[in-house]
Amino acid sequence: MSLALRKSEAFLADLDAQFRWYETQAGGDVAWRYLLQVDAALEKLAEHPELGWRRNFKHPELRNLRCWLIARPFHRHLIFYRHDQHTLDAVRVMHGARDLARRLPQPTGAAGDQPE
Repeated sequence: MSLALRKSEAFLADLDAQFRWYETQAGGDVAWRYLLQVDAALEKLAEHPELGWRRNFKHPELRNLRCWLIARPFHRHLIFYRHDQHTLDAVRVMHGARDLARRLPQPTGAAGDQPE
C-alpha cells in the first residue's frame, strides 16, 4: 500500500526554484526531466518509506528526517522527508553539497542561496 503524499510549501518552493534554474541554465527538456525524476523518487518513497537514510541533525525542526537521492543525472539532489503509517511528508529538496544543517531550516532563497 502506498502512503499519501504531502508536499510542504518549502518543498514546492525548492522544486520551483530548481526547475527554473534548470530551465534557464540547461533548457526546458532538462527541467522537465528533473521534475519527472523527483516524482519518480516520491512514488518510490511512498511505496517504501524506509528506503531513505535517517539523518541526525541537531536542529529541532530537522528531527526524524530521512533523505533519498534523486536518480541520475540529478543524483546530487536529495529529497528530505518524514513519514508515519499513512503519510509521506516531503519537507525539502536540495543539492546535497549544501551546508544542510544550516540550510534546511531556512526558507528557499535565504541568504543569497541559489539552486544548482
